[in-house]
Amino acid sequence: MEKHLGMEKRMNDQWILPNGLRVIGERLPYLRSVSIGVWLGVGSMMETPTENGLSHFLEHMVFKGTAKRNARQIAEEMDAVGGQLNAFTGKDCTCYYAKVIDENLPLAVDILADLTCHAVLDETELNKERGVILEEIAMDEDSPEDLVHELLSKAQFGEQSLGMPILGTSELIEKYTRADLAAYRAKHYCPGNTVVALAGNYDPEQVRALVEQFFGDWESPAIGLMLPQQAPLSGVKLAKEKDTEQMHLCMGFTGTPYGGEDLYPQAVLNNLLGGAMSSRLFQRIREDLGMAYSIYTYPNSYRGCGTFAVYAGVSPKNAEKVLDEICSEMKKLLDDGITQKEFDASKQQLRSGYLLGLESPGSRMQAMGRGLLLLGKSITPDETIARIEAVTMEHVMDKAQRILDAAPCIAIVGKGAGEIRNYELGIMN
Repeated sequence: MEKHLGMEKRMNDQWILPNGLRVIGERLPYLRSVSIGVWLGVGSMMETPTENGLSHFLEHMVFKGTAKRNARQIAEEMDAVGGQLNAFTGKDCTCYYAKVIDENLPLAVDILADLTCHAVLDETELNKERGVILEEIAMDEDSPEDLVHELLSKAQFGEQSLGMPILGTSELIEKYTRADLAAYRAKHYCPGNTVVALAGNYDPEQVRALVEQFFGDWESPAIGLMLPQQAPLSGVKLAKEKDTEQMHLCMGFTGTPYGGEDLYPQAVLNNLLGGAMSSRLFQRIREDLGMAYSIYTYPNSYRGCGTFAVYAGVSPKNAEKVLDEICSEMKKLLDDGITQKEFDASKQQLRSGYLLGLESPGSRMQAMGRGLLLLGKSITPDETIARIEAVTMEHVMDKAQRILDAAPCIAIVGKGAGEIRNYELGIMN
């Protein structure tokens, strides 16, 4: 199967520029495209309470113009070659990325370097983009499913930076000035806090020359900030009243940090508990009881800490019943263990999902970029498969016990959310 995926043709490249910028690449010569990303070690996790939202605001602003391109030119140049250009801000990183035909890689490197190093942060454009971000915040506020996950972060991390929204608050966004954005960029945007990652069909000597040409003169006294030590809380319950037809419920536990040894046992646990259509929670809550259209579990992993969560969207009249059923299924798992059949299926699902993801150069680029940025190394596909194969039922049960050994944090959004918040959950362990 690995040969069919072209893994026998994989060739990796990695080097560091004199200014400290790290570059990692994976050559996939059977493709005609290249996915490339510039990864910076800055996200909402690094923000102070008075900086909340600046990582995301800055990501928006770099697309509004650089020293040699205005916003329209940035868009037109990439569109003219049929390429894709975008960015995202997370809790622990920011990424600017592009996907182009291999012959257009020089343009992609040029534009990405221009955005990263030479954005002008124009005052007029800043005020326009402020309105865009305020609308984005309002859109999230109008989406109760998105809102409940944000509320769960607040419940699990409180006043720690992981408890703050990536978008920031409307009050803060209204106040930020160009000086605030410029100071924040000066503190975090620097070669030593940056990784360039690419996957696809490229000539390594050409890439080295391009990166040195467009990033080699980038100098900054900043070194980036170390991630603050953070830990999830337990037993905190938060509710937000919303005039909605559904009640949105989230339960949050302590999970595994990014790069942790238990990531793969946790991933198998996620699949069998709520991460798939055949999972226990999906089959019980949706298929057997018909009490939810959407119910699932999901892990979040950051450098230094992680979380494991359950989500369900239900009718308010069924909220208490669904909470009890979720607790009951978790208790059954802890008391009775898991079957060989569901263990094998969940493990195979994890392996197959990973191998299918290798067919996307964008997925490979993201795995390499984030890994090198946050862990200082990139885990190869062969190493990942080996770690999945090494997971045993005992590993999964041990992880389940450690995840579910504390009272969960609860977040509830909907009509009557305050009443449900006070509902006493059944004991799970």
